[in-house]
Amino acid sequence: MLRFAEEIMLLLLDDEGERFLRVPDWSLRYALAGGILMDLAMEDRIDTDLEKLILVDPTPLGDDILDPVLADIAAATETHDARYWVERTANRADETREAAIARLVSRGILERREDRFLWVFRSRRYPLVDGRAEREVKLRIMEVLFSEVVPTPRDVVIICLADACGIFTELLSKREVRHALPRIELIRKMDLIGRAVTAAIWDIEVSLAKAIRPHMA
Repeated sequence: MLRFAEEIMLLLLDDEGERFLRVPDWSLRYALAGGILMDLAMEDRIDTDLEKLILVDPTPLGDDILDPVLADIAAATETHDARYWVERTANRADETREAAIARLVSRGILERREDRFLWVFRSRRYPLVDGRAEREVKLRIMEVLFSEVVPTPRDVVIICLADACGIFTELLSKREVRHALPRIELIRKMDLIGRAVTAAIWDIEVSLAKAIRPHMA
């Protein structure tokens, strides 16, 4: 089973399956952070509400993406809310992204190629080897958004994360976004596992917007 960090990276692959869509840095960082916390919740390692995130079970999962965050939560001497842990976990986003891509490569889903540009710059591309996994996550999500199919708990989580972090504005046209909004609103209400996490992401966004606005005046 893919972790949410892996599914997020696959969701961001372009239609040719060779390059990742460009999204704002904060979008990816908070999506990956939220994904880790969602996975820990689904593994019954943590629980959340709108006021606090609590440790349920500190037992490592043998997962190099989840275990460092679980250990961080277990080592905390004070209880914090979901926003705190989203922001703290987002600091690991670069490592999480690379680990997720490495897993997709090791699974044979992506293939790593090194390309030379003007014999000086090196750019990494990750074309699909087995397109099935990418199609599964992207087409699965599109099917949920544009039909009446009942989403699985994992579908609900990935849709709420993508929505909270503004990823759908990159994946879909403006017309498609408008069409999907009522469905997204409905799915948000199903997000029992990560409601606090997505609320924390939205709260961070509002804070960032308020901090930026005075400098733009």
